[in-house]
Amino acid sequence: MNTSSTAGVVSVVDDDESVRESLPDLLKELGFAARAFLSAKEFLASDGLRQTLCLILDIAMPGMTGPDLQLELKRRGLEIPIVFITAHRDEKIRARMLQQGAVECLFKPFSESALVEALEAAFRARCAIDSRRDSGI
Repeated sequence: MNTSSTAGVVSVVDDDESVRESLPDLLKELGFAARAFLSAKEFLASDGLRQTLCLILDIAMPGMTGPDLQLELKRRGLEIPIVFITAHRDEKIRARMLQQGAVECLFKPFSESALVEALEAAFRARCAIDSRRDSGI
């Protein structure tokens, strides 16, 4: 799957510096344009907000959490497919994130294949969103 020809990016929001450095590099190796952000507030204030095709979002961050950002995006009427990531192995949290609209919730550390599958699901969701918007639904 290569989306480098599209005008959008995969945005990564995580307060963990090692994730912000390594995950965009992996995404670029997989053929995606990628940007990383330290916090939800930094992402919301960026020019990358409207360019984001998919958001890889840490659940637990200081200040605005991943789920808080998800709610803020909904409040603003922005539909961005979200893949949550978390270091806390809790199936209840995972189930709650999926129930609240995330396309996937991966436990750190996750495999490259799990990430690719999550991104494929996110881009299917993105196509559905774009299709609804284009048809006026």
